[in-house]
Parts: sequence; structure tokens; C-alpha cells
Amino acid sequence: MNGAQVFLVDDQPAVLKALGRLLAAAGYRVGAYATAAAFLEAGHADDEGCLVLDLSMPDMDGPALQDALAARASRLPVIFLTGHGDLESGIRAMKHGAADFLTKPVNDVRLIAAIELALQRNRERRQADGELAAIRARLHTLTPREAEVMNLVIEGLLNKQIAAALGTVEKTVKVHRARVMAKMAVKSVTALVRLVDRARSDGTT
Repeated sequence: MNGAQVFLVDDQPAVLKALGRLLAAAGYRVGAYATAAAFLEAGHADDEGCLVLDLSMPDMDGPALQDALAARASRLPVIFLTGHGDLESGIRAMKHGAADFLTKPVNDVRLIAAIELALQRNRERRQADGELAAIRARLHTLTPREAEVMNLVIEGLLNKQIAAALGTVEKTVKVHRARVMAKMAVKSVTALVRLVDRARSDGTT
């Protein structure tokens, strides 16, 4: 309850009002929207926080909004609320990355617990994103030759072997290798391998 942002999307005014009061009283900053389109237009897809979303709404329903957020690469965790207890829809929502799926009338304690877990998940994902961005930034500071040396270092080649592969001398390789380690802010090849593997597993070359 630290002033974290919670977005509510529900086409029932009474539900929107009641949930807004509950969450505001619990110390959250609340943004309330009566339609999925209004939420999208407000531009909160990249914000920190979480989204409490009604499953069944006219025009764009909850799953459609979830898909639209995924298309925008949004990190907002989604907690679905439904008055129907539709198991099939719940399974689909969870498979598509929903943080939780709760039935109306929702238990206050259960809802707040789900929100806290979702907010923690959001903080962790945003932190991981920041760390990956820092790794990418370091990789982009490497010169083409330093990148070549780095790739051969992480393959396990010795300086002498790298020099032969690149048609240069070992002393030059040592200089490039030292610069790579400094720019990547690591002290061991093992740490360098971990950083590069992490970046590449997330789509960075």
C-alpha cells in the first residue's frame, strides 16, 4: 500500500465506484475507466502498476484489451474479474499472461492480495527490463573489432587463438579484450558470458 498505481476497467458504474473507493482507501492511486477503448486512449500501456479488468464488456471485452496490450508489448499485469466464473475464459486469460482471475463479488482481501502480487511482478519485470537495457547500452559501445574479440572470448578461445583467427598479434588482442571487459563492467569471462547470453536470449545480438 505505497501509492502504487492501479487501473480499473469495468462497464458497470457501481462496480467501478465501489472498487475505486476500496483501493483508494487501501492507499493505491486509482485510474478508473468505463471502457477498454478509453483505457487504451489514455496511454497507460507502458505505465508502472497493474490493471484490474472486467472480463465481459460491450464493444472491446477484457480478453480483447489484454490482446491489445500484448501487441503494444505492455508490461502491465492484468487481473480479470468476472461475474460468470467462466472457467474456459479464465484458462485462456492465464495462458495469455493474466496475473489472476477472480469472480464477482470479489473478496476485498483476496483482491488486494492479488494486486500486491501483480505489482511485485510488475516491479520485477521492469527491473529486468532496465538491466537488459543497460547490457544493450554497454554492447553498443563496443567497436566492431572489440565485438569480434568478445565473441571469440566467449567461445573460449585463448588470446593467441583469437589473434590467429583475426590476423593480428596477441598484444593487440589483449588490449581489445581489456577494453571489452571494462566496457561491459565485468571482471571474468564467466560474467561476460552470462551478460551476453542474457542479452541474446532476449533478442539482442
